[in-house]
Amino acid sequence: MYKLTEFPARSELDNELARTVSTILAKAIKDTGKASIAVSGGSTPKGFFSVLSQSDIDWSKVTITLADERWVPIDSDASNTRLVHENLLQNKAKEAKFFHLKQGNELTSETLADLNMAASKTLLPLDVLILGMGEDGHTASLFPCSDEITSGLDITNDAVLLKVQPKTASHQRISFTFASLITSKNIFLHSCGEGKKTVLTQALEGDDPFEMPIRAFLQHPSLNTQIFWAP
Repeated sequence: MYKLTEFPARSELDNELARTVSTILAKAIKDTGKASIAVSGGSTPKGFFSVLSQSDIDWSKVTITLADERWVPIDSDASNTRLVHENLLQNKAKEAKFFHLKQGNELTSETLADLNMAASKTLLPLDVLILGMGEDGHTASLFPCSDEITSGLDITNDAVLLKVQPKTASHQRISFTFASLITSKNIFLHSCGEGKKTVLTQALEGDDPFEMPIRAFLQHPSLNTQIFWAP
């Protein structure tokens, strides 16, 4: 299921999402001594990252990671890791730990196995998951066009991460699986622009997650995906 909250301006969305997320992280730190959050890339979250980075919480007890990453050099413009370092791991959030999904030059089966083990031990269940959404309805790197979409959306898949080669987008990817992402304690979809509102409407009107993988989150009967949208 889902709850849609619309904001008149992106700055208002950024401020409210940052306030909500920082409150959740602070409570997790108080209750368990640590907190974890997975964020998504693209241009949409930059303002949110900037506001969140100034939140007055104990960032030294927070681990940040990505819902997915392109297997590109970290200094590449296509790197979500670079995006997070330049926009979120700033100000007070400099003290946070960062779990790198992209490690090494090649995404071998051994590298994937090591990352799966490390992510399972140090990150899950995530306290906060911030999803994005593509024009084709993909989220994380769960692409409808990929050969890996069946295993990516398989609720019984015990893998935390998987390798993805989309057919309609560049770069090999590493992505959290749907089965691992839905263990997150708080799930948000951060979306902006009229074009994405059209995609969101299409996603809500249909029921095939293999056509639009974001539907797996929005229409799951026991999930509460909070949609934050602004023009």
